[in-house]
Amino acid sequence: MSKILFVVTGATHWTLADGTLHPTGFWAEEAVAPYTAFKAAGHDIVVATPGGVVPTVDKGSLAPEFNGGQAGADQVAAALDSFGELQHPVKLEDVDLDDYAAVFYPGGHGPMEDLSTDADSGRLLTLVLETGKPLGIVCHAPAAMLAAIRGDGTNAFAGYKVTGFTNTEETQAGFADKAKWLLQDRLVNAGVDFQEGEPWAPKTVVDRNLVTGQNPSSSAPLAAELLKKLTARLDAPLG
Repeated sequence: MSKILFVVTGATHWTLADGTLHPTGFWAEEAVAPYTAFKAAGHDIVVATPGGVVPTVDKGSLAPEFNGGQAGADQVAAALDSFGELQHPVKLEDVDLDDYAAVFYPGGHGPMEDLSTDADSGRLLTLVLETGKPLGIVCHAPAAMLAAIRGDGTNAFAGYKVTGFTNTEETQAGFADKAKWLLQDRLVNAGVDFQEGEPWAPKTVVDRNLVTGQNPSSSAPLAAELLKKLTARLDAPLG
């Protein structure tokens, strides 16, 4: 039917405030749940990373305690193995938005390390907003919004209703006092209208062509909302 671009972190670690390199990457559920939904709807997936590096999954995201038990962990691992596009990413800097009908960013702590300052990603996000193409961003991936700076120095997402991984969730995850900065704080400082839901509960926020999800459990609901927008856009009469 159409192609959906997955922009995935290329980072393998997250640098903490004391200089410690915390192993990370993308969060499995946040890639797998949307991938499964988009493929089931008949869409093709292309993965892009900074420099075209093969992305690394956060090993923690494959643990039973984050997947409702061993059966869930096995299911996520199997789905990840079937996500062959992850092994053949294109270079983010070479992406032509005209080739894609929608764009999706999965999270994990990796985007805090690389996409938060990636100018190519920032330009792409700004262009997606301008074109009106459906854009989905979940959990820590809204860190990429911080690099979406317009020519006048303002953030392209300023004024948008947005959600993402909250300070409360980062505290409960044990990283708030170790991080150089917190995602919620930086997004608020960038001028977005941050919408905070209950910790760990699914929450999605829709504002114009943008759909954001608060945490891993928001990935599947976000994918459903993005598919609604994509279907409506594809079915809309030309002109």
